[in-house]
Amino acid sequence: MLDFIGTIVLAAAIIVSINALAGAMPISTSQRLALSVGAGLWTGLAAALAGAKLFSGANPIGPPMIGTVIVFPLVATAAAAAISPSVRALLQGMPMPFLIGLNFWRVAGGFFLLLAAEGRLGGPFPYSAGWGEIITGALALPVAWLALRGQGSALVWTWNAFGMFDLVAAVTLGIVSANGSPLQIIHAGQGSEAVQMLPWSLIPTVLVPMFLIVHGVIFARLARATLRAAS
Repeated sequence: MLDFIGTIVLAAAIIVSINALAGAMPISTSQRLALSVGAGLWTGLAAALAGAKLFSGANPIGPPMIGTVIVFPLVATAAAAAISPSVRALLQGMPMPFLIGLNFWRVAGGFFLLLAAEGRLGGPFPYSAGWGEIITGALALPVAWLALRGQGSALVWTWNAFGMFDLVAAVTLGIVSANGSPLQIIHAGQGSEAVQMLPWSLIPTVLVPMFLIVHGVIFARLARATLRAAS
């Protein structure tokens, strides 16, 4: 039952978030459609790789495979933004309150705690990721409201740093908790096994890169606003 509910929630989070991000960019309808299709194909690839058990820690190619799927969108987006002024303009053209509020989906991090309660995740990973995500998601709308009013810039900086650190910490703990992986340091029950398989693998391979990109864009917007205020 938990997998059934999780599939519905994660699919909704991915579909709504991708289309919301595409809709918030100042681009044409055809470009918006192309972006949504590309993101959908990437999500399908991540799901297919997980279905083939290519993310398993016990699989020799598992750790580098899941690492590649997580890192590739980040590198591709950073490279495109560094090379193309138009890409930078598109990313920074999205309203910051919207980008912050989109993180509300991260309250679904409570699934990590439920998986731990079922004995399907072990060690510090589910608790760090679970509570970190819940806190980030629960604060997203209040912080977005302050940003909309042009207030609480220090709180926005703090929230954004916490949200990004939470994702990096979760990925790190997930990797070092993967049973059978050569990178395993933490040996605790099932470790991070559940997130190596569907539907939970969609969290590190699709949602984590997406939210890391969102955090990066927010940091860029905050830095630009700070420089503008100082000039």
